[in-house]
Amino acid sequence: MSTTELESKCRELRQLQALIAEAEEEAESIKDAIKAFMGDSEAVRAGEYMVTWKSVKTARIDTRALSAALPDVAKAFTRETTTRRFCVA
Repeated sequence: MSTTELESKCRELRQLQALIAEAEEEAESIKDAIKAFMGDSEAVRAGEYMVTWKSVKTARIDTRALSAALPDVAKAFTRETTTRRFCVA
């Protein structure tokens, strides 16, 4: 791939990312309208669609508090990973 082709691909990628961001914003707006309609209801039927909006409880470890309270334990159970971050600027 030449530098010119790479530049073209980068431009195309940026344009597609902008379209995706715009579509995601529109989808969020529609979700907010549906949620406003639902109010406190957890489920609503709309023709062929069943819309649910339920509370979900999760439990997560507060790693910052664990590190402060028990640094040796936190260190023993911490693993480092390496990833590659892709960015077009």
